[in-house]
Amino acid sequence: MEGLKKSAEAQKELLESGPEEMFTGSKSIIWAPHPDDEIIGCYEVLMNENPAIIYSGDTEPARREEALKLREHAVIGPQLFLMTVPTSLMKKNNKFYFPDPVEEWHPQHREVGFMGEQLARAGYDVIFYSVNMQAKYIHRAPDVQAKKELLDKVYPSQKNLWKYDNKYYLFEGYCKWIF
Repeated sequence: MEGLKKSAEAQKELLESGPEEMFTGSKSIIWAPHPDDEIIGCYEVLMNENPAIIYSGDTEPARREEALKLREHAVIGPQLFLMTVPTSLMKKNNKFYFPDPVEEWHPQHREVGFMGEQLARAGYDVIFYSVNMQAKYIHRAPDVQAKKELLDKVYPSQKNLWKYDNKYYLFEGYCKWIF
C-alpha cells in the first residue's frame, strides 16, 4: 500500500511539472470514477482515440492492478490515479470524457460528472458518457463480443456485474452539452 501511495504522489508531482511528452498522442482524456467505467462507457473511444485515462478516488490496489492490464489489450495513453484534473492536461484542444452528471445515479459518477460540467462551462471540449445505460442517447456498441471479452480480461473481479446483465457491454452513448 505504501508503494502505491508513493507512486501516486510521484505521478502527481510529475504531472504538475508539465511533462508534455507524457501525453504525446493523447488528445482525449477519459475520466473514470472507477476502474471498468472506461470500458463500459467509452469502449469506442478506447479503440479509436489513444486516450489517457484518469481514475478518480481511492482505488483499491487490486483494482489498480486490474486497470493497468488494459494497456496489454488496447493502445492507450497514460493511466493515472488522481483526485483532480492535472494542470498539464488543461488544454482547450484536449477532448475530455466525463460521466453524465444528470443521467448517472452513482454518487461518485455524478460528482466526477459535475467536474466535467464545470470544465464544459469554462469552454473546454467535454463529452459526457453513460455507464448506467439509462440515458436517452445510448446506442448499441459496435463490437459487443469484443467489448465483453475486454471487460472479462481486464476486470475479472467484476465479472459478475455483466455476467447476468448485458447492458454493461451491449450499449454506450455520448452527449455534448451546449451552453
